[in-house]
Amino acid sequence: MGWGNVTVYGAVWCGDCHRSSRLLEKYGVPYQWIDIDERPEFQEVVRRYNSGKQIIPTIVFDDGTFLSEPTDTLLKAKLGI
Repeated sequence: MGWGNVTVYGAVWCGDCHRSSRLLEKYGVPYQWIDIDERPEFQEVVRRYNSGKQIIPTIVFDDGTFLSEPTDTLLKAKLGI
């Protein structure tokens, strides 16, 4: 299945970020991980997606859509799993 580019903006201390990453890995979805603590220039990217709020994980898809703090059910639905 072709999911295109998936980018996960998160932080190592974020349990929801790890949960979403594990789900992507479980289903073989390739993704790029960006730790916004290690790369603070991406904190502004996260805020732009979330109307000024720094919500993680923010998961961005090729089609321009994104999910913020998605449940497993919502993330699987977006991926067609």
